[in-house]
Amino acid sequence: MNNIMNTDIQYLKGIGKTRAEQFKKLGITNIGELLYTFPRYYEDWKNIRPIKLCVPDEKVCIKAIVSFSPSVYKTPGGMIITKLSATDGESVVMMTFFGNKYVAGQLKEGEEYLFFGKLSGGSGGYFEMTSPRFCPAENNEFFHPVYSLTSGLSSKIISNAVKNALRLYKDNIPDPISEETVLKYKLCPLGEALRLIHFPQSEDDISAARRRLIYEELLVLQLGLLKRNDADDPTDAYLIKDDFAEEFFSLLPFSPTNAQKRSVKECLADMSEKKPMRRLLQGDVGSGKTAVAAALIYCAAKSGFQSALMAPTEVLARQHFNSFSSFFAGTGVSVALLTGSTKASERKNILAALKNGDISLLIGTHAVITESVEFNNLALCVTDEQHRFGVTQRSSLRAKGKDPHVLVMSATPIPRTLSLIIYGDLSISVLDEKPKGRQEIDTFCVPSSFHERIHAFIKKQLDAGRQGYIVCPLVEEKEEENEDEEIKNRRLSAKKYMKELSEGVFKDYPTALLHGKLKPKEKDAVMNSFASGKTKLLICTTVIEVGIDVPNANIIVIENAECFGLSQLHQLRGRTGRGNEKSYCILISDAEGETARRRFDIMKKTNDGFKIAEEDLAIRGPGDFFGSRQSGLPSMKIADLMTDSKIMYAAGRDAKKILEEDPSLTLPKNQGLKKSVQKLFADIS
Repeated sequence: MNNIMNTDIQYLKGIGKTRAEQFKKLGITNIGELLYTFPRYYEDWKNIRPIKLCVPDEKVCIKAIVSFSPSVYKTPGGMIITKLSATDGESVVMMTFFGNKYVAGQLKEGEEYLFFGKLSGGSGGYFEMTSPRFCPAENNEFFHPVYSLTSGLSSKIISNAVKNALRLYKDNIPDPISEETVLKYKLCPLGEALRLIHFPQSEDDISAARRRLIYEELLVLQLGLLKRNDADDPTDAYLIKDDFAEEFFSLLPFSPTNAQKRSVKECLADMSEKKPMRRLLQGDVGSGKTAVAAALIYCAAKSGFQSALMAPTEVLARQHFNSFSSFFAGTGVSVALLTGSTKASERKNILAALKNGDISLLIGTHAVITESVEFNNLALCVTDEQHRFGVTQRSSLRAKGKDPHVLVMSATPIPRTLSLIIYGDLSISVLDEKPKGRQEIDTFCVPSSFHERIHAFIKKQLDAGRQGYIVCPLVEEKEEENEDEEIKNRRLSAKKYMKELSEGVFKDYPTALLHGKLKPKEKDAVMNSFASGKTKLLICTTVIEVGIDVPNANIIVIENAECFGLSQLHQLRGRTGRGNEKSYCILISDAEGETARRRFDIMKKTNDGFKIAEEDLAIRGPGDFFGSRQSGLPSMKIADLMTDSKIMYAAGRDAKKILEEDPSLTLPKNQGLKKSVQKLFADIS
């Protein structure tokens, strides 16, 4: 029966090869993908209004009789234009349809229809409508689904395809959820839920369908994550029983916070057990995660074991190398750096020393997990900015040792609901204090017309001996070739802006350019110059988002701020406020609309990364919070981890019970769930 859902969509009535290619652009290749492509929203056609009472430019539903047969014209460019008039007995509406060659045959003179669209005009009792949607007046479908579209497809075409699929296959759609669970939660069967979500007759229909489909999606998601996390649950980790944390802290030029001490204690308690530690260390910008990781690595090294730290970018890996080398100077804890740009001769020496156990800590990028890298006794794996790595990469790092302890660090505060999903198998330590001396950062949002005043303010800071950043969304203009020309012209590229500023308003100040396309040596040279204070102003992209620590930089200007997510803006803002001077973040944007206002208001009101992350998740949704491929979190089609948390917890409990009874999902009643899990996680690597 499962073959029904895998049936190629081209064989569905009314589709064929050409239209199937259009559906493929929406990610729809078979019947299952069609049925699980849910409407974005619904147009409510039940409130039919007299034409004369309609408010201009509002979407409305009217009932009207076609006054005369449609007239069809063709423009010199070949576009078909269809015109007709319709009346409800009191008012007349002139209707124009563009590019629809079928409408003339669908609307008959003297017959009554429902029309849905924006009404304009009204002078002298004559109104206008452009390309309204329509159906026969006797149609009793009041909620009309609206789908994500692509060229050649309309919501009507998609809904007709769904109707045909349900008509043919509704009674044979395999339900992955057991009848017992359906009865337990009073859920509607899958076939019924799919019919109601696409063609509801009431708000209650939508609610019932959503509840069923959300539960299914969250159950399958959590089954997949639990299975993936339990795939290797070893119980033979290296025991790190001796606590050298206080010894390490005494080496630091600052006193650790209570949160840092607490987190180290929690981790060491885990590392003294046979079952390896699996812990997430969450902390806002500047909360001191690096010092916590260093304390644990120090304890591992003093106990005779090796550690590995993997960072997503070479800039961040080098930053860590410098920090840890400073931390461990004179302690006998040896540190090495391995990246894609490490010279062959140096790499050979590092690999040999690593295999012999002469290196205590290896820091690097993806180069750390290449096949030639062998450890002597890897006991602790640390991944920084974990969500930027794929599942396979994270597993590859663990595979370098025999049941190593794992510490996951994230400088991006993760909302609790999202962390429970992504890191359901991890204990969580939270750094909820900032080290002494960290500054609150004043944040402002202004339009691009303020550039002259902003540049004057930057000059004032530079003249006082401070340094600053200007962040652009692009490296160079050609990145956005397919974008609307007006939007493209508003977006600043770092290369172009660097030339403009360094030759213009900031020509008397040492200025440099930093972006991800520079070679490692070039990046290092730019960063070293900025860190030493030689460069006063850094024009850059988001390459500075994490791992850049220059205490003397107290101002950051973010151009085209609407291009960035809230959490990313917060990370960028965190490059300042690291010294003793008052710090500033200036967001420049000409974006209008409620969402833009809401986002910038949040940035102005709070420096709390966790509050910002909650808002970011609420605005963008879980699929876009990190990007599904980087986080290992599949995109959700209907569930919302912010608003559907109660269902998420229920589904999570059920997922654990199912796996306790049937760890491999081999029982007949769980075969549907197993196939659903495999499909959901098929594209995550």
